[in-house]
Amino acid sequence: MNKENQNIRFDVDEFEKLKRTLVKYSCALEVVVTHLNNLNTYYNAFEPVNPIEHIKKRIKSPESIAGKLKKKGLPITAESADKNLQDIAGIRIICAYAKNIYEIVEIIRNQPDFTLVREKDYLNHPKESGYRSYHLIVEINLGRLFGDQICQVEIQLRTSAMDFWATLEHKVKYKYDGQMPEYLSHELQISAEQIHELDERMYHIHELVDEINEDLI
Repeated sequence: MNKENQNIRFDVDEFEKLKRTLVKYSCALEVVVTHLNNLNTYYNAFEPVNPIEHIKKRIKSPESIAGKLKKKGLPITAESADKNLQDIAGIRIICAYAKNIYEIVEIIRNQPDFTLVREKDYLNHPKESGYRSYHLIVEINLGRLFGDQICQVEIQLRTSAMDFWATLEHKVKYKYDGQMPEYLSHELQISAEQIHELDERMYHIHELVDEINEDLI
């Protein structure tokens, strides 16, 4: 969250409504995480290599939600957040190699309990900043307990190197309140390209090792 948004808050009544709203996002998040943990367990048990390194989850803080609504020029209310924000609940899947990401994406696409709403491929089409990742928005039906309400969860997939870069960029943006000096922006763009090349080379090494192992059998 930018420094200018640090003092933006929900009023007391809306904050109480938001706390109740966030309960359903926590439940939706756990549904998606359970499916992904099951996938992780399957890879560990039945595949020679698990492409998933680890899975992170988070619910956006009320302060961050308020800041994003303010930035979009929207009312700072629980209803507005529920209606307009797609990333209140978020999951990040860290994969060993960029090539693995598309394998996981295809599995998520075909998961019957998820409805795919939107996807953006920032791997093949990186942002101008150099940012690379794969974003999915899925909808979860929370069932009869919640009156069959639908809740959205954002899933991001990236490699460890991409995740390190994105974390660094976020810290730099925060430090300069979104107004990053041009020379730092340029350095980050160069680093992003180098990370992309490193990811490609590491996967190539991985393939060579597999070929060597096959020859030894």
